[in-house]
Amino acid sequence: MFLSSRGIELKTDDQLRLMRRAGLVVADLLDTITAQARPGVTLRELDRIGRETLARHGAASNFLEYGADSHGEGGFKGVVCLSVNEVIVHGMPTDYPLQDGDILSVDGGAILDGWHGDSARTVQIGTPVAARQTLSDVTEGAMWAGIAAAHLNGRIGDVGAAVEAYVEGAGPYGIVREYVGHGIGTAMHQPPDVPNYGRAGKGPRISRGMAFCVEPMVTLGSPDNAVLDDDWTVVTLDGSSAAHWEHTITCTPKGIWVLTAPDGGEEMLGRLGVPFGPLSD
Repeated sequence: MFLSSRGIELKTDDQLRLMRRAGLVVADLLDTITAQARPGVTLRELDRIGRETLARHGAASNFLEYGADSHGEGGFKGVVCLSVNEVIVHGMPTDYPLQDGDILSVDGGAILDGWHGDSARTVQIGTPVAARQTLSDVTEGAMWAGIAAAHLNGRIGDVGAAVEAYVEGAGPYGIVREYVGHGIGTAMHQPPDVPNYGRAGKGPRISRGMAFCVEPMVTLGSPDNAVLDDDWTVVTLDGSSAAHWEHTITCTPKGIWVLTAPDGGEEMLGRLGVPFGPLSD
């Protein structure tokens, strides 16, 4: 591992394989939580399920107490962010019981052998609401459009431009600009920032050994937002619903490897006509 001239952490192939192990833990974490997300289940119960899942894998949470000061105050109080309806991101685990028709975004991560994984997905609770399902589908599609735009020697701006174009082409949705994707490796948040908007051909070059998260956050109404008094929960100002999808990826000489997808992204990349580039064991 070494740092590029821009301070971006570049991993060896073996280190990326270790990140893949962390990514698979995150995939199981999200699978397990979303399988239990149904009407009547509280957010705190889902967080407990997440803690048990991480413990089963011998992994640590990279969310729990994130942001705490030197006195241990102010840190995030869950192993996952659980964001319901108008909450865009960083929703705290609470005693709120999920309701039929809610939309829930689950953002989770894991540390395994010192390497981080991070991923998010959005699900409907109980009876699907058509507008919310379409919002989630658009956000997921935008994430995959951004992933598909990444390639060695390309630019981070290619990713953001692809996300933005996909969302704008889908309808009058809002793209949240204050919260973006990021580099990841020996820490959860590293350079470079990966915005969900921008110009193709701009930004840091995508180099071998980079790992980063593509994570659009999209709203049904205005993307304008505010942070609640807990200093974490981010909500839309107009009360419109939000969706959040995220994967951790790397680009190899063969193509794209989605470190937090159970199949490495093979199925979706194949549908998009994009080379799948896993590293051999």
